[in-house]
Parts: sequence; C-alpha cells; structure tokens
Amino acid sequence: MSNALKTFTNGLLKENPTFVLVLGMCPTLATTTSAMNGMSMGLATMFVLVCSNVVISMLKNLIPDKVRIPAFIVVIASFVTLVQLAMQAYVPAIYDVLGLFIPLIVVNCIVLGRAEAFAAKNTVGLSALDGLGMGLGFTLALTLLGAVRELLGSGAIFGFQVYDAGYASLIFVLAPGAFIALAYLLAIVNKLQKKDK
Repeated sequence: MSNALKTFTNGLLKENPTFVLVLGMCPTLATTTSAMNGMSMGLATMFVLVCSNVVISMLKNLIPDKVRIPAFIVVIASFVTLVQLAMQAYVPAIYDVLGLFIPLIVVNCIVLGRAEAFAAKNTVGLSALDGLGMGLGFTLALTLLGAVRELLGSGAIFGFQVYDAGYASLIFVLAPGAFIALAYLLAIVNKLQKKDK
C-alpha cells in the first residue's frame, strides 16, 4: 500500500478519531441527535482539518517552536470562522442547531492533534490526505451515531420516517442516549477489529 493511500485510510479505519482514538467526544455526543446534524458537524470539521493541515504544512518551517501551538490555533480559528460565517449565511437552519458547537472546532483535539502530530512534520500533499481521511472518518462516525440515535429515538433517518414515532424510545435523542448508542457502536467496532487481526 502506498504511503499516500495509507495516510488517507488511517483516519477511516485504523485510526478513526471517534471509534478508535476516542477523540472529539464533545461534538460527537452533543451534535448527533440526528444523522443530518452529525453529518453537518463532521463535514465542517473535515473542511477545517484539510485546510488547516495544508496551511500548517506550508508554514511549518516559518513558525518558531516557541509560538508553534498559538500559531496553529490562529490558523485553525481562521478556518473555523470561515465555516461559521458560511453556515450562517447559506444553511441557517443547520447553523441554528450547531451554532454553539462550531466555534469549539478550534479546540477540538482531533484538529489540533493532527496539526501537531502530522501536518507539522509532513508534506502538503500528505497533510491534505491525512486531513481528508481523518475528516471523512469523523464524518462517517458522527453520521452513523446520529442515524442510530435518530432511528431509535424518533423512528426516522435523515428526516424520513421509517416507523411510527410512537414506538421510538425518546431517550436516544436525549443526552443519555448519546452515551448508550456510542458505547454499543464502540463495542461493535472493537469486536470487528479483533476479528480482522
């Protein structure tokens, strides 16, 4: 497997931020009340990951070690602001739901961790692929968790009613349901990974 392909697929499977590394739990648990919310948060984070990885990789030799982390945060915050303003302008309904959590992408340990661990040490191309792979892995995890919670909590997926909402269990769209659904999904992923070894 080529280095580029390995870098891209790491975030999807082997080092999935949510199901393997268990990072970024605040947006994971808070924004996944529906599949659409989870997917939207994942895509916003993926955009920030890719763009900040590219810029940090380009500037890595120009940033002094003493101000490395503050410089990374400024780069990340710039892209988060861009995402926040774009969502507010073009998808206000989603922004109304996620608005509080969009600025928290700045301090999301996935974004800062990838900037520090990968983008600051690798080429621009590999850093972009790493951001894309990690972002897609995060998006898939949030979308899956949101879909499970929405299906069990309201009988729908992406707003399409699958079964009568009267049979749904409201706890899954509330905070405790996030922990329950995530725990089961983590257990399933761990079981599947042990079978592959």
